[in-house]
Amino acid sequence: MKKLMTNHLRELRQNTTDAEKRLWYFLRAKRLKGYKFRRQHLIYPFIVDFICLEKKLIVELNGGQHAEQLDYDMKRTHFLKGKGYVVMRFWNNEVMQETETVLNKIFHALRYET
Repeated sequence: MKKLMTNHLRELRQNTTDAEKRLWYFLRAKRLKGYKFRRQHLIYPFIVDFICLEKKLIVELNGGQHAEQLDYDMKRTHFLKGKGYVVMRFWNNEVMQETETVLNKIFHALRYET
């Protein structure tokens, strides 16, 4: 099972959306005020888009398919919150069109909500 998850992680990292690429540019290498993020991180049984382990903050990006899986996303968020994580969700178009606003919301959460 672990090997399957590792292969799936690799596949996700190789097939990122434009929104994931854009946000990762600003989160990687401690570019957001020195906070370290990882992408496509496994919190079994889920893979989260971005995570700051130090602050237990998860950032998830939602494309059009998420409009049809609201129940799944709600259960997933509930599970992650039960593990002590703060979960933020943004639509892909938010990241592409309002990048600075998204980054400010993430930074605010890092400073005040975690």
